Amino acid sequence: MNFYNQTLDPQLDIVPEILLNSSETDTEWDESTVLGIKITLSLLLSLLTLATLLSNVFVIITIFMTRKLHTPANYLIGSLAFTDLLVSILVMPISIVYTVHHSWSFGQIICDIWLLSDITCCTASILHLCVIALDRYWAITDALEYTKHRTAGRAVAMISVVWIISICISMPPLFWRQAKAQEELTDCSVNTDQISYTIYSTFGAFYIPTILLVILYGRIYVAARTRILKPPSIYGKRFTTAQLITGSTGSSFCSVNVNSHGGHPHTGVSPVCINHIKIKLTDSVLERKRLSVARERKATKTLGIILGAFIVCWLPFFVVSLVLPICRDACWFHPLLFDFFTWLGYFNSLINPVIYTAFNEDFKQAFQKLIRFKKLS
Repeated sequence: MNFYNQTLDPQLDIVPEILLNSSETDTEWDESTVLGIKITLSLLLSLLTLATLLSNVFVIITIFMTRKLHTPANYLIGSLAFTDLLVSILVMPISIVYTVHHSWSFGQIICDIWLLSDITCCTASILHLCVIALDRYWAITDALEYTKHRTAGRAVAMISVVWIISICISMPPLFWRQAKAQEELTDCSVNTDQISYTIYSTFGAFYIPTILLVILYGRIYVAARTRILKPPSIYGKRFTTAQLITGSTGSSFCSVNVNSHGGHPHTGVSPVCINHIKIKLTDSVLERKRLSVARERKATKTLGIILGAFIVCWLPFFVVSLVLPICRDACWFHPLLFDFFTWLGYFNSLINPVIYTAFNEDFKQAFQKLIRFKKLS
């Protein structure tokens, strides 16, 4: 994102000006060093962009080709991957050129389109994390009721709200930017003279979503931990003798006992048989409980890792973007460090698909099948 108007002082370039003017020989050496640094930086950022593109494409293809993953929750994940894919296509390539050269050479129209794409897509990526956490919160705290409403249509509605909010955050600067036909545009960034927009955009795109994410994750963690620690029991439900025996599949022991009493399962069944059936039912409940607990732990762990990665990647950028326009000349910040924070934020678009494929067992298995060109089901 580009909320902060970064004007690079020539003396703050990659190599200090005093070294460039030391001598003719030193100047040639320094210029070649700067060129080498720029080429290396371009390659590294290009690899990051390519990795972001490919990883999100694989997540989208995996969801599309795997019927098991065709669920509303995974549609939200697929939409997040599509948003991060847009970041890698519309935002990061131009950012590479701008970061390396620190000068804008694409004109006013491309600048407006790039800024709009940058703020919209990055904000949408962040807000997707909120709706994914919200969906997870509803699913874990009100599972029976929410399952009835957890549909593809609801997922589409949540995704639509994300994009509407993102566009509302990115559009205002276009209303006060003026095209300078007679002047060469050398800088492309949001005008931070509008302090009200700086506060509005940073809080809407980051601070409010972050607070929401922390609250949701805290409640999800508590709810998941309660489920994990709650001891399973089948004794809260009353079963008739006939239901218990019918519920025991393949029990030759109880079949013998039933037959010995004239084939009437509701009368004269031995206590030993009933205890045997209760043990089998308890084992079945315990097994389902273990599987449920394992899923809850993995889902909660995945969401926690995503939350932590999101904060690490975006917090430095938004702190700087909010503080510098407010304190202005009273604060000094190196533009190169701001570039680093910007790309750290973009890096979050690569982390999201990696986390889902690494920590989600369903995605991991489907992803492995996709790599091996096996038929997905």
